[in-house]
Order: sequence, then C-alpha cells, then structure tokens
Amino acid sequence: MNEHPLVAAVKPLADAMGAEILGPEQAEGDDVILAWEGEDVLAVRLPQLSESLDHILAAMERRHGMPLAELDRKAKQEAVRLLEARGAFSVRHGVETVAGALGVSRFTVYNYLNRETALNREKTAENG
Repeated sequence: MNEHPLVAAVKPLADAMGAEILGPEQAEGDDVILAWEGEDVLAVRLPQLSESLDHILAAMERRHGMPLAELDRKAKQEAVRLLEARGAFSVRHGVETVAGALGVSRFTVYNYLNRETALNREKTAENG
C-alpha cells in the first residue's frame, strides 16, 4: 500500500492497538474503512479483545523498558489500575494473563484490584 498521508497518520495508532492496515478493497465485516477527500484509502482491521490485551501488555513493557515482572510492587499495582481502566479484566482469562505478565499470582492481582476499590471508596467518602 502506498504511503498516503492518512496511512502515515493512522499507522502508529494501528500498530499500538495491534490493528492491521489493509487496502479498502480487502475490507470485511467489522473493518473500518477510512476515506480522504471522498476516496477510500485504507481499511483498519481491529484486533480481537484478547489480542488487544497482549498488545497493551507489550506496550507497557516498552514504556517501562523492562519486563513487567521486574517492576516493583507499587509499579505493578499502578499497572493493574491502568489495565483495569482499559478493560483488561473483562477479557476471558484477563486476570491470569496479567498475573503471568506481572510474575504474580491471580490472588495478588485480585488483592491489587480490591485495594484500588477500597481506596476509591475512601476518596468518595472524604469528598461526599
């Protein structure tokens, strides 16, 4: 596919999401076709939710510059908070996948989630 300005603009986002960029003629079902000045330029095939979690975890590792399992406890708790905000735990086996990436048990991930819920309740009570 030629390097149309729209392709160049969309590519970093598509790569970060794990999406696939295709020619518009290759679009199927739920693919998103993007047009430029009335002309179909590309199609974006979004990843399945479970594939997205793997891409999110890989992006977090790149951002931290190390495997997530090597982060300290506080950084792992923050990672769990961010992953929850992005819907990671609504994916089947999400807790297990995240626990594996963080090098902790499922029980630890649930503890981190419960801790965050308790902190949010405290903040709400203080402000309410």
